[in-house]
Amino acid sequence: MRQEIWLTPSHWIMFGLLLSFAIAHSGLAALRPAGEKIIGPRLYRVIFALVSIPAAVVLIVYFFNHRYDGLQLWQVQSLGWIKILVWILSAISFVFLYPATFNLLEIAAIEKPQVHLYETGIIRICRHPQMVGQVIWCVAHTLWIGTTFTIVTSIGLIAHHLFAVWHGDRRKYALYGDSFLALKQRTSIVPFLAIIDGRQTFKWQEFIRPAYLGVTAFVLLLWWGHPWLFEVTAKLNW
Repeated sequence: MRQEIWLTPSHWIMFGLLLSFAIAHSGLAALRPAGEKIIGPRLYRVIFALVSIPAAVVLIVYFFNHRYDGLQLWQVQSLGWIKILVWILSAISFVFLYPATFNLLEIAAIEKPQVHLYETGIIRICRHPQMVGQVIWCVAHTLWIGTTFTIVTSIGLIAHHLFAVWHGDRRKYALYGDSFLALKQRTSIVPFLAIIDGRQTFKWQEFIRPAYLGVTAFVLLLWWGHPWLFEVTAKLNW
């Protein structure tokens, strides 16, 4: 099949959107120490949110509207067990994506935003849960949709999060020094590796928190609202 048949302009647009988001998001994260000294952590958080959230919304809407662009490499949506698997993987991905890193009051700049050195909950399983959650989400949705556009999107998202692993460790080392190195030795990037080799202990009690209840409610809400989201985004001619 000739390249121009499946390599639609939307592939390149999504690549550009992903690259722009990565530069803005990681760039602002890198500039955070200097920026907070000038304008303070709360105002810097507001600026960070005003840049990152709209960019993320554009990405999501564009993905929804073009997810079936390009070449359909496989089609497994007629298999009932695939749908169940995709929903399970998606739910697991949000457990990794959300509660380890985000404090809603800090995101909203109600509390003073800080860079935390966590070693509880999901961090015992994986030091970079957002990366793992994004990989799981991409695997699930690529399996379900099966198009070249979705593969391009997934590769871009995973590449950004793999970069964020290095970038995040670098920034925390600059801030915390030897304390971060000690935490790094007690945790792992590969899920459960530090627990398996005895460097870390799993404590299920740490998962009994409002944040994880919120993730469960969000997954259920997303499951219920998926058709509505597709209808709303389809009205935006992006």
